[in-house]
Amino acid sequence: MEDLYTLQRGEAPLLISIPHLGSRIPPELRPLYTNQALTVADTDWHLDRLYDFASELGATVLGAKLSRYVVDLNRPPNDESLYPGQTTTGLCPAETFRGEPVYRAGCEPDAQEKQRRVTHYWQPYHDRLHAELMRLRERHAHVLLWEAHSIASVLPRLFDGKLPDLNLGTQDGRTAAPALQTAAVAAAADSPFTWVANGRFKGGYITRHFGSPGNGVHAIQLEMCQSIYMSERSPFAYDEARAALVQPVLRRMLEGVLHALTAL
Repeated sequence: MEDLYTLQRGEAPLLISIPHLGSRIPPELRPLYTNQALTVADTDWHLDRLYDFASELGATVLGAKLSRYVVDLNRPPNDESLYPGQTTTGLCPAETFRGEPVYRAGCEPDAQEKQRRVTHYWQPYHDRLHAELMRLRERHAHVLLWEAHSIASVLPRLFDGKLPDLNLGTQDGRTAAPALQTAAVAAAADSPFTWVANGRFKGGYITRHFGSPGNGVHAIQLEMCQSIYMSERSPFAYDEARAALVQPVLRRMLEGVLHALTAL
């Protein structure tokens, strides 16, 4: 599955999942997409670079290679909405975050094609995620799944105004022990960045599906504004100076949550 994801194994009770890191669209599918979609603008750009300190924490890092425009790894396989009543994108998105068409006219995937993508692209990532969590769970009484995400800071189609810089989600406290959320919030509050817990983003499918505190698996999603570490305009360049300010905050968040984890 080397063409679907990258995996860096560690032994600490921490797995960082980056399901929207990928920007690749398989060659045989590319003719179906609009020119705008082929820029894959809604990628969670550079998060592997931003979290490159993770190995020093002993973390396992799983990162997708395929674009979310092929199949969204953070959506349910049945395409059920995670935020009923709110505008969002689906399992095989037909529109970008800005409402632009992803597919050329008449090229949208049908139900059979969507199922093929779930089988060949979506399922392998989830199988690996489950396997790595179970590997770590055999070694530790509690493990943390940290769902790493980023998004443009202003997207009127999806939310009002500018998004807070750091958006923590635990599905209103269901996917992680309270002490873990408290530790993450403390680090965010002790930073120059704006933040919210369980605001517009409460955690996607992966957080909700795998987060099971009663079984020793805790899940926290962090959705970050891309403006705090990169340019939000094409070609979406990494900004070394801005990234240098947010990286220590990310590290303190993870270290704080790991410390709380060991105290459970």
